[in-house]
Amino acid sequence: MESREDLNSILPFLPLVLRSSNLFWPSQVVETLNSMAAGPDQSGLTTGDALFHSISAIRNSLSLTNQPLASSAHHGYSLFFDKLMPETESMQWFGEVIPALGNLLLRLPSLLENHYQIADQLDNKGSGNFQTGLRLLASQVAGTVYLSQELTGALLACAFFCLFPVIDRGSQNLPTINFDYLFAILYHRHSKMQENKIRCIIHYFRRICSNIPRGFVSFERKVLPLNNCSELFCYPKVNFWINSTIPLCQFKVKDSGLIEDQTFGALEVDFANEYIGGGALHSGCVQEEIRFMINPELIIGMLFLPAMADNEAIEIVGAERFSDYTGYASNFCFSGNHVDKQEMDSLGRRKTLITAIDALCSPGMRQYKLEFLLRLLPEFNREINKAFCGFFDQSKCKQYERLFLGSEEDITDHKDPSRNNLVVHETSSDTRENYVGRSLTPEYSDHKDDIGIATGNWGCGAFGGDPHVKSIIQWLAASQALRPFILYYTFGIESMQSLEKVSEWILAHKWTVGDLWSMLVEYCSQISRGQTHAVFFDWLLPASSKTNLCCFS
Repeated sequence: MESREDLNSILPFLPLVLRSSNLFWPSQVVETLNSMAAGPDQSGLTTGDALFHSISAIRNSLSLTNQPLASSAHHGYSLFFDKLMPETESMQWFGEVIPALGNLLLRLPSLLENHYQIADQLDNKGSGNFQTGLRLLASQVAGTVYLSQELTGALLACAFFCLFPVIDRGSQNLPTINFDYLFAILYHRHSKMQENKIRCIIHYFRRICSNIPRGFVSFERKVLPLNNCSELFCYPKVNFWINSTIPLCQFKVKDSGLIEDQTFGALEVDFANEYIGGGALHSGCVQEEIRFMINPELIIGMLFLPAMADNEAIEIVGAERFSDYTGYASNFCFSGNHVDKQEMDSLGRRKTLITAIDALCSPGMRQYKLEFLLRLLPEFNREINKAFCGFFDQSKCKQYERLFLGSEEDITDHKDPSRNNLVVHETSSDTRENYVGRSLTPEYSDHKDDIGIATGNWGCGAFGGDPHVKSIIQWLAASQALRPFILYYTFGIESMQSLEKVSEWILAHKWTVGDLWSMLVEYCSQISRGQTHAVFFDWLLPASSKTNLCCFS
């Protein structure tokens, strides 16, 4: 069975024991969890200090003593639950939530067994090459993991109790998954930001323990193969973008509001770290980390998703939002319960689509020089291809195929679609489906053709990117991916005030992806040679009157 291979890859990173094809907790762990599930009168768990001692007892039973927790994690748990949590909340936490978490952990082996049975059933409905079971989604291998929200909650409970083995995670380029650093940093810094991050997590556990959610979440690693590939699409070369005749999609500017609050049914961009989640379980608290706090189910992707390479992106469908918040970074504050009213698709996932793409960190002048934009090989442009990988729409696979293979059918009303020279190879339909990951929903048309992109200043905060350049790169990638629109949140940044004017002017002149890309390349060339010091929007609009732009009109 495919599910057994799935389990073998993830088993070293799970706290459970496999024996005679069955998963189970060691008997001492079962004893501790049973006591916990019986309530504080039997377990004695009424304080953060007692909670941490129980965590330590379970870890000892799992032989994790050789994998020490973060320094002061003990003090962090005690600080939060004994001093920072209000007394009424503390009584509910230890009287109701902790026993419910104990019960949830006791069910983890059976939840996983059931999960792999469902994975087999889904696999048997397909070609036999489409796995959905929990496994290590290794780099350069496209694939999907499909989890119930109940199983996700149980796995997150393992993270809260710091039960995941960590000794081999570094060698697999896996991010942190246990919550020990989250609490240790609270003790060392005692910042309101860190306290409020934990409040989001605690609120999530309170919610699921009172009413277990019954939906599903999927995590997909998307890959554009680099070279010598037998699949349908390879990593695009620079000339691909120059020659593209795809028209630019609609561009909508939002000067206020947040990506996660959009109501347009768009694919929402996570300004990700290459290690998904970034500093969510440490001290980070910017765009990605905040999203992982208010949608905690995203955190479980950190269990099995190694760092993204330059030709990879991660798409997550169905993560429920549990918390509201105010502020940003050091001013972040949990502001209460959030009721997620997003409708479900046919496989029980909320129609919340998130794509994680990581930008170049501290690019400086490299972001204007083609030879330095490209981490992998000189002929590759890293940033635009990263965005394209993240924005690629599975439901448009056949359109991409006809377009990139130069079909006689003009599906996008272009004069010469054959100019798009993305590297293609003739392969079987099974291979093509396997490459694109063959979207988990058999009718991804649930989403029809109206799924645009909701994004903002990707890689422009702590990463130091140029917001003008990054906004154009994302527009180009969304257009090439045949997305109908891009919804761009400027977050009120002054330097982006002219974005709407610039986008309207470009659209009025009916530029193609190739046209706008050529202008961006020219600008980057000039600024890298010191021929201009203007920002891109200022440079572009005056240039519109030059005669050498007539060909673009």
